Amino acid sequence: MKVLIIEDSTSLRRSLKIGLSNLGFTVDDTGDGSEGLTMALTGDYSLLILDLMLPSVDGTAILKAIRKAKKDLRVLILSARDLIEDKVEGLLNGADDYLTKPFSFDELHVRLLCLMRRGSLNISDSKINIGEFSLDLHLKQLYCNNKDANLTPNEYKIVECLFSNQGKVISPEKLSEYLAGQYDSVAKNSLEAHLSSARKKVRLLGCDLPIKTKRGFGYFVESNQ
Repeated sequence: MKVLIIEDSTSLRRSLKIGLSNLGFTVDDTGDGSEGLTMALTGDYSLLILDLMLPSVDGTAILKAIRKAKKDLRVLILSARDLIEDKVEGLLNGADDYLTKPFSFDELHVRLLCLMRRGSLNISDSKINIGEFSLDLHLKQLYCNNKDANLTPNEYKIVECLFSNQGKVISPEKLSEYLAGQYDSVAKNSLEAHLSSARKKVRLLGCDLPIKTKRGFGYFVESNQ
């Protein structure tokens, strides 16, 4: 998954790039609005983290140009402007989400995960392979030894979130937000029920779902699978 960061703060830009790269994203970045606009229009990116106050070309102009060009690009505005009017204007201009500074990196990560599952995205690598499992991100299907597990949408989303974050523990709260969005939630017992159902379907195919529980923290897929 390729991410473009357009942010004029060098320290923040560096921190975001390191953090997202460690999570498996491919990241390009710039602190200049004009250069960022060119990169956004010509590059093959799926996600854009966009500051509004930029040199050369401001973030609003970049956002409008991207939408005018009909780029299939999810845009998260990351800005110190925290008034309701600013957020409304950003969303009306075509942003998919709006996060104000200061912010939690974990929240930023979850919001990016939510954006990844909205509509179609240009994902260059459409499959995640772990052991005998293959997760098709385009068809939204989980295969075990080339057999479809026939997961429900919620079961699939749980697997998608955890497979996409292989080697990292995901809390029930973050997993709930991935399923339901930031303005809703899924109870922990419901998460357990969906996961239990997915495990049963996979066992019928002769496989064991490589999702483990770390008591008190959440769920994970071991990175050495």
